[in-house]
Amino acid sequence: MMRPYTPKDNVQAKAYYTDRFWVAPKVPHEPVPQEGVYAEDLAAVSAKCKVEDAYIERDQLVIHIDPNENIAALKILKEERWYEMLSELSAVDFLAERGGFEVFYQILNLNTAKRIRVKCFVKEEQAIESVNPLYRSADWAEREMWDLMGVKVNNHPYLKRLIMPDDWEGHPLRKSYPLQGDEFAQWYEVDKIFGKEARDIIGPENRDPARVDRYDTERFARLGHEVPRGAPAEEAMKSEETPIQYQEDEGVFMIEKLSEERSKVLERRK
Repeated sequence: MMRPYTPKDNVQAKAYYTDRFWVAPKVPHEPVPQEGVYAEDLAAVSAKCKVEDAYIERDQLVIHIDPNENIAALKILKEERWYEMLSELSAVDFLAERGGFEVFYQILNLNTAKRIRVKCFVKEEQAIESVNPLYRSADWAEREMWDLMGVKVNNHPYLKRLIMPDDWEGHPLRKSYPLQGDEFAQWYEVDKIFGKEARDIIGPENRDPARVDRYDTERFARLGHEVPRGAPAEEAMKSEETPIQYQEDEGVFMIEKLSEERSKVLERRK
């Protein structure tokens, strides 16, 4: 039996770290020029598809379309406007704010060196058509989008997990996925390798990369109070201060041996 399930609603907003991430200011949107390559690109898409929004962001065209027309819009841009390279494809999690994902396609015109980002919004349970028949580079990108975000892709030739194990539960890049992993993640390798009967002996796995245990003598540095690998942590505080060495006793061939006495700490950078 799995341990009691912990609700994962908006868990990353409840992070236990006190410092918050810096929020970058929003990039300004500029109107699409009346003339030029981007004006012609937008006109070609607008003639056959419904364009919900279009603007220039960081000198490149961004087009918002209906998710049901992603194939039609990209086919126009590839076959009529020569955007023959799909350099990036992924999704952004807006589940908490809007109940879905913003899927984007970054395409490149090799003749004009122009880039366009095509965006569409899909609801959480809504599927989007695979663009793999148009761009072969979409194969693994769509698999990764399904694996880590949970965006469903219809008619993909081999839609299975790409990074996580096939039997993994959940999608780790969603904002509702706990930073330290959920109940399934904390017990996955213990159950897989040793079996559930070993849970009480081994304990749950810590998947928080920011956590440092000062009593871990193998991975926590105690400069000046080093102890042998695997030694009890208490020995580090009891041991006498060990001199800092910059090289092994034998030194390095043809390189002058350094010592703490000869080292100098600069008070200010040159």
